Amino acid sequence: MGNKESSEAGFGSDALDMGSYRIDRLPKRERSTTELWMARAGIPLAVLCFILFGFLWTPDFLLAFSADVLPDRALVVLEEVGRDEMIRRNAFMLAIFLVGMILWTAQSIPNYLTSLIIIITLVLTEVLTEREAYAQLGHPIMWLNIMSFILASMLVKTGLAKRFTLWFILRFGQNASRVFLSFIVINVTLSAFISATTAKAAILLPIFMVIAAIYGSRPGTGKANFGRNIVLQNLLNINLGAGAFVTGSGANLLAAALISGAITGGVFFADWMMAMLPTMLGLMLIGYILGMKMVFPLEEKEKLPQVEGGMQRLKEEYDKLGPVRWDEIRAAVIFLTILGLWATDRLHGISPTAVAFVGGIVALMPRIGIVEWNDVDIPWHLMLFSAGAYCLGAGFAQTGLPNIAVDAFFTGIGLDQSTPFWVLYLILTGVMCYSALLSQSKTMRAMIFVPIAIGTAEHFGHPVISLALPVAFLIEHVYVLPFNSKPAALLYETNMYSLTDAIKYGIIMMTFGWLAVIIMGETWFRFLGITPNGVFGIF
Repeated sequence: MGNKESSEAGFGSDALDMGSYRIDRLPKRERSTTELWMARAGIPLAVLCFILFGFLWTPDFLLAFSADVLPDRALVVLEEVGRDEMIRRNAFMLAIFLVGMILWTAQSIPNYLTSLIIIITLVLTEVLTEREAYAQLGHPIMWLNIMSFILASMLVKTGLAKRFTLWFILRFGQNASRVFLSFIVINVTLSAFISATTAKAAILLPIFMVIAAIYGSRPGTGKANFGRNIVLQNLLNINLGAGAFVTGSGANLLAAALISGAITGGVFFADWMMAMLPTMLGLMLIGYILGMKMVFPLEEKEKLPQVEGGMQRLKEEYDKLGPVRWDEIRAAVIFLTILGLWATDRLHGISPTAVAFVGGIVALMPRIGIVEWNDVDIPWHLMLFSAGAYCLGAGFAQTGLPNIAVDAFFTGIGLDQSTPFWVLYLILTGVMCYSALLSQSKTMRAMIFVPIAIGTAEHFGHPVISLALPVAFLIEHVYVLPFNSKPAALLYETNMYSLTDAIKYGIIMMTFGWLAVIIMGETWFRFLGITPNGVFGIF
């Protein structure tokens, strides 16, 4: 059987069967030569880095650190253990961080296994105590993710998400352009309710894969531009939609919590939405135009359905759902109530995690609720992966490694108190944006770069939100490489686009994302009081 036939066979013989595109039925994608080389080199390189930085060589900036740059928790540790021990722990922290980056990037072993190795290594090297390391599995954001998967399972079981998506596509998706614009609306709507990008991807993937087949795009070799567009644009919009709301992902909430701890008041749902919903909608439209008109332009035949009766199959799927049921109405009421409480958090002060917790309890409640525990699909391997990222964050807080590195960096390039705000703004947002190319975890990037932005703002005498919030707004730009996020890894398995396609489209959109934060910093963010005098102070 040829390459193309093999690839397609994994999806089932009926290209319009939505069940063929469930996550658990995606065929295992064969690794490219480069990916295989990286996987083989990952473990030896990780071991070499651990030995080098943990035992043989300590970089000068770790030896010469000033206690003035350490965060409060690290200062407490410094007083308890002394300078020499602090240097030793920072050396191991750097070594463990590099090991995590190498293994997560190379994918030599499963991501959750890398996280487990990180957790126990932090314990054995005494960077963290056992209580501190193991407690990360109970982090509030972990509970938000668990509750989000419970609520997403409610949407799946009742068919509410499928009903809404199919109705919208059938109502507005008469041609290719309308299909893509419809998915923008669908992604934004789901992002307001679901705090897990992987859950959104799981809900949408079967639907847009069937639509791709209707328009003549199938997995495997000979990839068509419609298929490239629909998968890559959905990957983009899943992430950008999450960036429109502080509840869009656990990493957003973590960033908001870090910033709220450094300012009077806090970062609320409405604050984030006012700043980022217009920004993300603009970027989604740019992504649509860029994909359809420039990077992957559609041929005339691709602009209309190519499979006779294809849209009728979607109509049949919609009809199978029958009339709106009582459990769907209850699910809608629960979600609207959750959204209402999230949107009014400034008034009542209840955290988004607590709100989702109550929603999850109601959804599981016997006779009152909608789902049973066996209906809930919680990907625990992803939870373990996240726990490893949180452990790295806890290690950074204990050792102050990011603060030490930032201080050494600014000193090394000659920046002092006279440095203009715009220089700091461009450096911090640029590094945050493009760091996604090297990272497996949005959470870890939030834990590294948001504290750096907070420390930089305090060091140079600027309002914390003027640097930290724009940095946080760039968390969700994780759609270029398969290891950049869980949805990216998932959708890459569809075999509808190549790594080159993802890099070409993703790098351009990532750059637009950075430029958007710069432009909004001079205009809209200034109007909202985030950047006090704009970025460049032009207006």
